[in-house]
Amino acid sequence: MTEELNEVHLSRVLGKTVINDRGKEIGTLDDLVMVPGEGFPQVSHIIVRNRKQRIVIPWPAITLFNRFVISVGRSVIDFPRHASPEGEILVKRDILDKQIVDVDGAKVVRVNDIKLGSYLEFLCILSVDIGLAGLLRRLGYDQVGKKIAAFLKKEIPRQEISWEYVQPLEMNLSRLTLTMAQDQLSEMHPADLATIISNISHQQIQTVLTSLDTETAGEAIHELEPELRSRVITEMDSELASDILEEMEPDEAADVLGDLSEEKAQELLNLMEPEEAEEIQELMEHEDDTAGGLMNNSFITISAATTAGEAFQEVRRSAPEVEMIYYAYVLDEDERLVGVVSLRDLLISSPETPIAEILTENVKSVPVGAEPEAVLELIAKYNLIAVPVLDPDEKMAGIIMVDDILEPFLPEELKRKRHTQ
Repeated sequence: MTEELNEVHLSRVLGKTVINDRGKEIGTLDDLVMVPGEGFPQVSHIIVRNRKQRIVIPWPAITLFNRFVISVGRSVIDFPRHASPEGEILVKRDILDKQIVDVDGAKVVRVNDIKLGSYLEFLCILSVDIGLAGLLRRLGYDQVGKKIAAFLKKEIPRQEISWEYVQPLEMNLSRLTLTMAQDQLSEMHPADLATIISNISHQQIQTVLTSLDTETAGEAIHELEPELRSRVITEMDSELASDILEEMEPDEAADVLGDLSEEKAQELLNLMEPEEAEEIQELMEHEDDTAGGLMNNSFITISAATTAGEAFQEVRRSAPEVEMIYYAYVLDEDERLVGVVSLRDLLISSPETPIAEILTENVKSVPVGAEPEAVLELIAKYNLIAVPVLDPDEKMAGIIMVDDILEPFLPEELKRKRHTQ
């Protein structure tokens, strides 16, 4: 380009006359072809509409591009007709008026306008406008905007999101997404992701979930309302669904599978690794409104014959595989509960100290058939973080964490507040 490009909104240039190097009108700007760029998506071609057809002009042929003049350096006969190749991304057709995820604000928004600007000598998408100002500009109601601002005695605030924080929800736009945006999406709280997923179409849900790692996708799915998460898992590719379930905590995976048809649940279990599938199936055998239905069968166990140092190493080894590492449960050879040791006890004890000297005996526990009210009462009375669950043979079957037992008793409004904190 022969002139540095200033920032300009898409609404200001769509429909503008495009001229050639002789000043002859070629047509009007109809759309822009976008491709991935270094930092921001960049324009590779412009599409111009005239009376006969739509032609496509490569960006390097553009000599001027601003809200007043769009000029091409060669004659119109040099440029081919626009053929709409498969997978092509057009800014007006595919981004304007579409929903996107604002990964900084953790919400779904609609694109009212798009700010274009120069970056590395290319015309790029710098940000999207999601506010009233962008909508008024887009509709050509600038004077209305001025009247509103005069009435409010202040300017209408701009609501623009840098492309760095944009996650498109259309599948064909996924290759335009910055790695930064995808990383930030993965770092969102699962409840925020669930809120986003609950407010988009089913097709868009698959786009969001496939952009996440399987662990994050699983956490988000578990936060969904049961009816929606069942539909999401059912409509998902079975191999991907089984991979996500494997990354979830066994009790959470059991919750999800328990809401599916028996045939679909078995299909997904068959695709999982045998060990993970067995853990989940064990949990699914218990009624939902019992301790067995609420427990997690993934917990840390140690032997009374070990030392504090050996036990601490076992905690470090097992920690990545379990949700709760505050307690290590001491079992005998028959898997019966002998006592419990807290992580604090292990940290402050000499490595040579026998576990038998620091364990707490007479641990409070509940049977697998215990009702949730009894579990909650026990946890509240003794101020426990987790309580062991014993099977009919007095063997340790799992643990119930305090947040898992509280969940059924919270009103819906408090559940939502808790998830967003």
